[in-house]
Amino acid sequence: MCELLGMDCNVPTDIVFSFSGLSARGGRKGPHADGWGLALYEGPVARVFLEPAAASDSPLARFVREHPIKTLLAIAHVRRKTRGAINLANTHPFFRELWGRHFVFAHNGTVKNAFDLRLGRYRPMGKTDSEHAFCHLLGALANEFGTRPPRATELAAAVAHHAGRIGKGGTFNMLLGDGQQLYARCATKLHHIVRQAPFKKATLCDEELSVDFAEVTTPKDRVAVVATMPLTRDETWHVGEPHTLWVFRGGKLTKTLAS
Repeated sequence: MCELLGMDCNVPTDIVFSFSGLSARGGRKGPHADGWGLALYEGPVARVFLEPAAASDSPLARFVREHPIKTLLAIAHVRRKTRGAINLANTHPFFRELWGRHFVFAHNGTVKNAFDLRLGRYRPMGKTDSEHAFCHLLGALANEFGTRPPRATELAAAVAHHAGRIGKGGTFNMLLGDGQQLYARCATKLHHIVRQAPFKKATLCDEELSVDFAEVTTPKDRVAVVATMPLTRDETWHVGEPHTLWVFRGGKLTKTLAS
């Protein structure tokens, strides 16, 4: 099984603290050593770092941690392979263009019947059930709405519906970003926290690294973080209910939908 990390904010924020915790689980404090990836949005476009190697030992991952890039939306993943070889094509997150913006996707679990899902305009470049499911999901959205970008509420409902349908074929914990909203589906295990005023100090579970967020934020800042397992040991994380989809925008949990 892999681990997921997502961040959605109301002001540009770097993901260094949370990514440091995830990286430790990518080979040193966890078995997820088969690849890592990080997508950072700048408007509708995602800047994506991918490497089929352990994040904990990666010079590229260390570079990302040491050179903060601020963003409003980010998705990261550390992989423990179940299907598909360890290579760049099979490394999450995956991304494609739809309606003039990048959609970014990362998955935790196994969708056993993924390769039976019909594909439309989107085709996998790798051999994972995850990418196949993503291509099917994005193709279903494109087919449902055509060339007209849907309203945010319409898109959220459609993502919840199609993700729930795909999830009937296996374990489908997933993160999906479109540059405007972050969608997080819980099949078995997912957690989130919203950091807002009054900010406090937080310490990573897997690293001796702490941040006093009161010193690096303003009272108006708001940051939502989603992770497979809580990344900090001194904060209260909310546990996801299986078969639900969280929708985040502007650092807020705006909806919880059946999925």
